[in-house]
Amino acid sequence: MEIRKGKYRHFKGNEYEVIGTARHSETLEEMVVYKALYGEGGLWVRPASMWNETVERDGKTYQRFEFIG
Repeated sequence: MEIRKGKYRHFKGNEYEVIGTARHSETLEEMVVYKALYGEGGLWVRPASMWNETVERDGKTYQRFEFIG
């Protein structure tokens, strides 16, 4: 699944902006580079495989991050 640049909502409610993707320098694993759109607005990375995961919470299944524009 391609990870598009833009705004996403985490299943817990916070919003983030994907800046782009990058490769880990040692493992070459694809990583998502993103920025929090709340608080200090920190810059983060997460493995792309985790970005696209579904998670289960309170008996319901969610996309970890949902594209919102």
